[in-house]
Amino acid sequence: MNALRSSQSKRKVLSALAIWSGIIVLCAAPSFAQSSSMSPYQGESDGVSVGGKWMEFKSEDKMTGAKKTRFELVADNYFKEDPDYQPRIELTCSDGKLTLADFNPGEKMRPNRPPGFWGQPQIEVMVRVDDTHKYRGWNWLPHHALSMDKGTTRELIGAQIFKVEVPTREGRQIAEFSPAGLNLDEVRHACDLTPKKPSKD
Repeated sequence: MNALRSSQSKRKVLSALAIWSGIIVLCAAPSFAQSSSMSPYQGESDGVSVGGKWMEFKSEDKMTGAKKTRFELVADNYFKEDPDYQPRIELTCSDGKLTLADFNPGEKMRPNRPPGFWGQPQIEVMVRVDDTHKYRGWNWLPHHALSMDKGTTRELIGAQIFKVEVPTREGRQIAEFSPAGLNLDEVRHACDLTPKKPSKD
């Protein structure tokens, strides 16, 4: 009789432990999701948080061996055309230098200003950095992203508020970002990039 009771008690304890283990895993899942992100690119490590809403992805060029780092900041909102895709900013660095800073709205755009000095198609955007705003002509890239200028990129990484207004087929829309909290030492090491205060044009 005692053996039967002992066996039943062990089963109850094991059942309780299993339930609590499941609860702990479920509670930890959202925290893990916020501190990591799967990479969409082959050969690139999954992203890890580098402060605030920024994610960092690392890879290595298979031919040259160059160490690559990509920082990604996803917008707080969606555009009308694709509610499943949030606009985003990506800073791409190779061997300690910034090679590209691009803004991808997830919407099709058409160049709306004269080409740049080298004939690059450009789109005029309005940018807000904290309490300042300005117009910028950003080069239009073939995959429907825009190449940001280095000055605005440096203002972005030190900002609390960052917004980009772009012309789309649905009219002018604003992508809203929360860039605060980025580990600036990590960006300086990976991209040789330091923040600067926004200037009024």
